Amino acid sequence: MKFAIVVHGAPYSDQAARSAYLFARSVIEEGHEIYRIFFYHDGVYNANLLSVPPQDEAYIESDWASLGREHQLDMVVCISSALRRGILNEAESNRYERVGTSINPIFTVSGLGQLIDAAIQADKLVTFGV
Repeated sequence: MKFAIVVHGAPYSDQAARSAYLFARSVIEEGHEIYRIFFYHDGVYNANLLSVPPQDEAYIESDWASLGREHQLDMVVCISSALRRGILNEAESNRYERVGTSINPIFTVSGLGQLIDAAIQADKLVTFGV
């Protein structure tokens, strides 16, 4: 079965991001496919390269990056949500004349068309958070 996952929750504000991560890992472990993971609204904070949680706490941003790298996942952050929250790749940083980037390079920045495509291509679309 082919899944698409939408993450609305920020890493540390509620359980949505962690639940989505554990679900994605389980999907892969059960032999299913993940077509795309789309991070929307506060979910784009999961792509933040600059956050540093205390050493004794979960580091969900790193968990997402490792999962994406290990399984070559298509992990997309919504461009308008990302810009609004200061999550910038190099192109957007240059475009808006900002200093530096704040997105983990395993993530790509794109528009809502990628979410629509994921909903069409996947057998199941599963959303975490509101």
